[in-house]
Amino acid sequence: MAFTIDLSGKTAVITGSNSGIGLGIAWEFARAGADVVLNSFTDNEEDHALAKEIADATGVTARYIQADMSKGDQCRALIKEAGTCDILVNNAGIQHVAPIPEFPAEKWDAIIAINMSSAFHTTAEALPMMRKAGWGRVINVASAHGLTASPFKAAYVAAKHGVVGLTKVTALETAKEDITCNAICPGYVLTPLVESQIPDTAKKYDMTEEEAKEKVILDRQPSKEFATVEQLGGTATFLCSDAAAQITGTTISVDGGWTAL
Repeated sequence: MAFTIDLSGKTAVITGSNSGIGLGIAWEFARAGADVVLNSFTDNEEDHALAKEIADATGVTARYIQADMSKGDQCRALIKEAGTCDILVNNAGIQHVAPIPEFPAEKWDAIIAINMSSAFHTTAEALPMMRKAGWGRVINVASAHGLTASPFKAAYVAAKHGVVGLTKVTALETAKEDITCNAICPGYVLTPLVESQIPDTAKKYDMTEEEAKEKVILDRQPSKEFATVEQLGGTATFLCSDAAAQITGTTISVDGGWTAL
């Protein structure tokens, strides 16, 4: 039996998707035929223009819906406004780095809310839709930090470990249905944000940009290469294919060997 990835007739809602990993995933879903709903906390002309660009390039329906993922009611409202949600990608996230005694409480609360609690709220709203449709895929974008840890990233590591746990519970609760839930765990990904940090990192350590990438940014990534947003999008679309119908409750690392260490 040959497996193809055709997501025509499906609607994918991707949180935190007006840039970086989320936008890359949205593009790959659209190329596979899925209608897509983009999201972030802003509501600018540029946000809606991204949706139009995807629609014009691929022929699918693409919309942008503003919702603040730090607020549970807005997370749920996003799914309600989407109207249908066959594929849910919980991708929204923020970061802050500080030692535990100096970690601002408000930063902890925000990271836990956006990186972890938002996935609970969107999933709780989307599962009834998936059950009614008789099919669904929940994909949580966790991190290598959902499987291992680094100092000074207490909230991020805690949240991503929590996302992996939520993934397993969701999978168990839907195990006898045509609904799966998995977590993608990226290492360092070449997003516009990361790319913009390379020159400053090189200057800080008095290195060339190539040295800064290999010796500082990619220090824990054995491949010494960034993952790409297209690779993460391809992984996400695979998880929605028939070939992945029995993959549920697990993590897929896209980290250049980071978690093999």
